[in-house]
Amino acid sequence: MTTWITICDTCKRDGWDSATQPETDGEILAGLIEAAAEGAQDVQTRRVSCLMGCKNACNVAIQADGKLNYTLGSFDPAQEDAEGIVAYAGLHAQSETGQVPYREWPQAIKGHFVTRHPPLPKPE
Repeated sequence: MTTWITICDTCKRDGWDSATQPETDGEILAGLIEAAAEGAQDVQTRRVSCLMGCKNACNVAIQADGKLNYTLGSFDPAQEDAEGIVAYAGLHAQSETGQVPYREWPQAIKGHFVTRHPPLPKPE
């Protein structure tokens, strides 16, 4: 089953300045995540304008139908963080429930979890 990485491309971390940085921090992170996810099995990416987690910029959501879903934030727009996000999404895709044991989490995502959402109920 496909796990989606939804990336906020409007995130701006403290100190962001449009005069010196033409792309938002979210746009930079999105590009790095998209590149890291190229060829990843069962992982797709998409960009959205605002996940409403500005206090925790840069934000992503890890989502799949019928599984636990997560919002993660406070990332640096850096290669290591992008690779950790994609690696975690791959583990999420392999998990039947979306729950990944802590011992398997990539170091780059530890301490970045903001919320966990249960799967939506199945229609009766």
